[in-house]
Amino acid sequence: MKLETRIFPYLTLILGLAGIGISAIFVKWANAPGPVSGFYRMVIAASVMAIPFGVQAKRRAPLSSRHVFFAALAGLFFAGDLAAWNTAVLIGNAANATLFGNTAPVWVSFGALILFKEKLRPTFWSGLAVALLGAGVILGGDFLQHPTLGIADMLGLVSGFCYGMFFLATERARDKLSSLVSWWISAAACSVVLLALSIALGMPLTGYPIETWVNLVILALVVQVFGWLLLNYALGHLPASIVAPTLLMQPVITAVFGVPLLGQPITLIQVIGGALTLGGIFIVHRSK
Repeated sequence: MKLETRIFPYLTLILGLAGIGISAIFVKWANAPGPVSGFYRMVIAASVMAIPFGVQAKRRAPLSSRHVFFAALAGLFFAGDLAAWNTAVLIGNAANATLFGNTAPVWVSFGALILFKEKLRPTFWSGLAVALLGAGVILGGDFLQHPTLGIADMLGLVSGFCYGMFFLATERARDKLSSLVSWWISAAACSVVLLALSIALGMPLTGYPIETWVNLVILALVVQVFGWLLLNYALGHLPASIVAPTLLMQPVITAVFGVPLLGQPITLIQVIGGALTLGGIFIVHRSK
């Protein structure tokens, strides 16, 4: 195998990670309500990929209705993830929201235990304890200083739970659906749910300044299309044992970019709690 062929998947992994790692920055800059920014992120991305989806779906027709259901269910959970996470980013610290949003591996493991009767090793429980300790450090410190940040952190945890359920539903959908078909159905379902949520909560869908629209388009193209498609490519050429732990660097990227771009300094409590949480999640990954 040529050197370029071996390196390319790692390059796509790094670029994809960078793409999703800066998503919190653009959410903050867009300054639109969480469900609204999530809706435009998904509907623009789904529109851009509509033709490739149509071509591939036609080639693979007929699609399994059961697996289409799981893909749509994944979109429902991803809508909950985006609504909670975007709101957490707006009212709190972008790095913390991203950190708690990445507790998904813990929730996935619990889901596998309850729904799929999967046995969990003692290493999992030790990793979970370390992750929860780290989360407690950040939650406690933030809530004592700024109660709104404590609420934002809780929304981040809700986001992480929904994100984990999204992965479980997607796993079932991918049994019979391709990555692109499953991704597009989820994106379309997610768009519908977020649109309904935005309308139900009375959140305006128009009337935003040009800066908001620019950042929403960047969110759709850079994060949802560019970032996630590159990560999907990497997953097709690298083992999940390499890709999954690498994704835990996302909160670190957000925190680093948050200092110069958002003016959100990194505190000692964040460093300690973040290190414990990331370390615990990594142990959870290794246990599986």
